[in-house]
Amino acid sequence: MKRILIIEDEKNIRKIIKDYLKKENYKILEAEDGEEGLNKFFENNIDLVILDIMLPKIDGWSVCKQIRHKNKEVYILMLTARDKELDEIFGFELGADEYITKPFSPRVLVAKINRIFKKNLELNKSNKIKIEKLLINKDSHRVYYDNNLLNLSPKEYELLLYLIENKNIVLSREKILDNVWGYNFFGDVRTVDTHIKKLRKKIENNYIETIRGYGYMFSFKEIDYEKNK
Repeated sequence: MKRILIIEDEKNIRKIIKDYLKKENYKILEAEDGEEGLNKFFENNIDLVILDIMLPKIDGWSVCKQIRHKNKEVYILMLTARDKELDEIFGFELGADEYITKPFSPRVLVAKINRIFKKNLELNKSNKIKIEKLLINKDSHRVYYDNNLLNLSPKEYELLLYLIENKNIVLSREKILDNVWGYNFFGDVRTVDTHIKKLRKKIENNYIETIRGYGYMFSFKEIDYEKNK
């Protein structure tokens, strides 16, 4: 059973989210401030965090940064009453995977979370991808570059796989946004630019080309797909 931690100071919002998610058979943990949220996160094995930005004691930015520093794989979905592009970019820089702006539909939130877990399950196949110094283990969701484990967030991992699976094809920012973040994501296309920049830094600017006026392309001649035994 997947465990979801809701860190939200508004009791009514927590209850609505909890009630909808429990119907989907998720295990729900709750916290009403950032300090309690961090304690519950580190005391439990959490698969996804729903995190409000405006929190008592420790704000959502700081909570996101501390969670991501300790755990690179947990999915962080941030709730915000602000609809500001710079806030979203700042959150992505800290390690958030996705945003939902208040007010939101609980059904859309649940559908989005179901999609996240389904997509992660589909990605979890027993094979490896080897590209020169880059090795992706799709069984463990781990990525290595020059034998060093890279600290990729779930969204960075999905983005890298999507680029690789569409190698030598020019992909627009809009297409990347739709396929990696989903059609219900209302963020700006600069979200893609932010994540591309972070990926490039981690793989030493290799493979990902900018095609001016169009978008991005993962460029490489040969990719080895290896089945795990």
